[in-house]
Amino acid sequence: MGWRELSIDIPGLRLAARAFGPEDGAPVLCLHGWLDNAASFATVVPALAQRLPQHRFVALDLPGHGHSAHRGEGFGYAFIDAVADVAAACDARAWSRVAVIGHSLGAALALALAGAQPERVSSLVLVEGLGPLTDAPEQAAATLGRALAEAREKRGRRAPVYATRDEAIERLVAGVMGLSREAAAVLCERGLIEVEGGVTWRADPRLRWQSRLRLVEAQVESLLRAITAPTLFVRGASGFFPDGERVDRRAALVSGLRMVTLPGRHHLHLEHPEPVAAAIAEHLGGA
Repeated sequence: MGWRELSIDIPGLRLAARAFGPEDGAPVLCLHGWLDNAASFATVVPALAQRLPQHRFVALDLPGHGHSAHRGEGFGYAFIDAVADVAAACDARAWSRVAVIGHSLGAALALALAGAQPERVSSLVLVEGLGPLTDAPEQAAATLGRALAEAREKRGRRAPVYATRDEAIERLVAGVMGLSREAAAVLCERGLIEVEGGVTWRADPRLRWQSRLRLVEAQVESLLRAITAPTLFVRGASGFFPDGERVDRRAALVSGLRMVTLPGRHHLHLEHPEPVAAAIAEHLGGA
């Protein structure tokens, strides 16, 4: 058994995905982080499948990422639109109930879907993510102003070209995510495309642009309170979520949320799949 490539058509876009497990298995949707792709789950899903052989894991390339289509000219990548895209992908697969595993941005999307459509999400796993970034209401004008200025400045600009794949991998390793070279190579395998002069990122450069508008904390709290699915929050001991008031406050709003801290950094599910898979399998198996 191995990975199988899928296409999922939603209104206006064709999304790519990778599936692992029996076609009639209980569906588990896997959502990657910002600027990553479905290969984020390349190591943890096989480890999960060994423990949960009756489940079918579908790792989606979010719009603008991996092999999925980019949005048309003039359209952006708003967080709320991505939530709607995930819901549309579930509709396209005819999933009335689905377990969802999300990492980072994917965790924020999974959380929002579970709050907006609690009847749809049977179980929820949040890896290194407990909701989207927020702004204070009084920051709206400045945030929108920066976004409009950046769009005017960067419109039409292309992603950088690297002479070799190794150069692109090293660029990813040097980034803020703290990726190992092995993990970066896995993401680059799906995330790069050959062009004249070398390779470049498949991801739409507009994904890096400033958000035009962010939710405020009260809106995220509303979503958290609405979640009814059994929820597991997995964070890395050296990840992006040290103990803090905001983490504790958000976690307390999800009824029955269970939190585990495991060895690793922000991409612990990719770099340390076995302990992460064990925790997730226990959660999904008992949900």
